Amino acid sequence: MVAAGEKSGHLDQVLERLADYTEQRQATKSQLTQAMIYPLMLTLFAIGIVSFLLASVVPQIVGQFLDSGKALPGTTQTLLTMSDFIINYGVFVLMAILFALVVLQRMLLKPAFRLKFDRSVLNLPLVGRVILGMNTARFARTLSILTSSAVPILDGMMIAGEVLSNAHIKKGVKDASDSVREGASLKSALEQTKIFPPMMMHMIGSGEKSGELEQMLSRAADNQDNEMDSILKISLSLLTPLIVLLMAGMVMFILIAILQPIMGMNDLIGV
Repeated sequence: MVAAGEKSGHLDQVLERLADYTEQRQATKSQLTQAMIYPLMLTLFAIGIVSFLLASVVPQIVGQFLDSGKALPGTTQTLLTMSDFIINYGVFVLMAILFALVVLQRMLLKPAFRLKFDRSVLNLPLVGRVILGMNTARFARTLSILTSSAVPILDGMMIAGEVLSNAHIKKGVKDASDSVREGASLKSALEQTKIFPPMMMHMIGSGEKSGELEQMLSRAADNQDNEMDSILKISLSLLTPLIVLLMAGMVMFILIAILQPIMGMNDLIGV
């Protein structure tokens, strides 16, 4: 973007708009990080507590019922199976997960695999929508800055495509740039990719007809940012009670599995 600003002779405008855009992105990132701290810590705490119960507490308590030779309820047997799995294979599962993450990171360095991976990520229910919205908003915002600074639309598309984090969307923007080079309008070229949302396409088409493309691109980016903020806030507000509910359900299952054989022994004693 700096190189395009130097080439067009509007470096001061590009730097000023780029500074505002960077500050906005940093503020959004900071808000998202702060919002994710509590759910992340809660998740780690829940996993640690349940793992400790299964690996340490459950074998000592339920093991006493095994020595009695009585048949255990189905819930207690399931709990023992989970406990044995954690004790015997927990470390290996953790190592396998870490190994898979390292292999995935290495594979993502290959362009062909990265393209397939990023395409599949966009199909995920919630994560894909967030990634798509963030990338399309980034593209519209960057292209708006460049067009308002007298950078040619084709150069602006190439530059805006390079700031995207998703390889599939980046490829779509490159294909759209080729279509624009061949004489297609920006709206029709982006529609062919089947990536960008209809509202953004409508606003871009209106901007091209009215001669206010940079303003409409900026509004489209604002619209995408607002939508992503709403989705993230709703998702995070639902995530915390969901984690608490899952943790409470797991602890309740452990208590029931432990209490059932105790109640069974009390019934026998009463008889």
